[in-house]
Amino acid sequence: MHAEQRERLILEAIEASGFIAYRDLEARLDASPATIRRDLTRLEKAGAIVRVHGGAKPATEAKNGRTGLAGTPFEQSITQNLAQKQAIGRAAAALCEPGEAVMIDGGTTTLQMCPHLDGLDLQVLTNSLHIIDALLPQSGTRLLVPSGVIFREQNIILAPAGEESMPRFHAPKLFMGAATVGPQGVMQQDVILVAAERRLIDRAERLILLVDSSKFNTAAGAIVCALDEVDVIVTDAGIPADMAEIVRKSGVELIIAD
Repeated sequence: MHAEQRERLILEAIEASGFIAYRDLEARLDASPATIRRDLTRLEKAGAIVRVHGGAKPATEAKNGRTGLAGTPFEQSITQNLAQKQAIGRAAAALCEPGEAVMIDGGTTTLQMCPHLDGLDLQVLTNSLHIIDALLPQSGTRLLVPSGVIFREQNIILAPAGEESMPRFHAPKLFMGAATVGPQGVMQQDVILVAAERRLIDRAERLILLVDSSKFNTAAGAIVCALDEVDVIVTDAGIPADMAEIVRKSGVELIIAD
């Protein structure tokens, strides 16, 4: 089992219960204590977990429940690299077929798809209140939302730990953003986002990643998926040449938005 697979299983186990014991990890992962310690050290350095006596728990857990997500607030992120995000959103929207069902994960880049979806009569499942607001005026666009808690800084709906909140829904395409992308895979800064995005990935036939080129300059966080689980990456011309080569060698279609 690869390190990213073990890390994903660790995060899913912690998300389900809010805590996982070292002994339980050894049984689940069929790995040596030394290997598990190294996995936990990487996740702790990435800010995804906190190691406590006897095991580990989510890093962002608060005493009275979750109050926010790790990472840059939406209103700050929306102004960063906006021209590139708009081009990426336009190119991603061109991948949609009239009348199909799609999933659009919340994010400042996926939001830029919305103006270009009008007239396609799509059925859209999204967890983003910003995307819902942008799509509501489109009379032909049908909207579905999951149940859960609203995280105000990102205006996103996420389920509590271990709760299944998604409608019975399957889609040919999932459009998703990321905090960073590197040789290790697609990463987010918050373990709750990782769990939520895994639920979406499991319901999609194709994963289409929308990230501006600044997301390739750093590689730290909790791993959502390996690169070879991604079908398409839509980015801008600023992507580093070495990362473009790694992406293509992973079998991922790379689209450079003008």
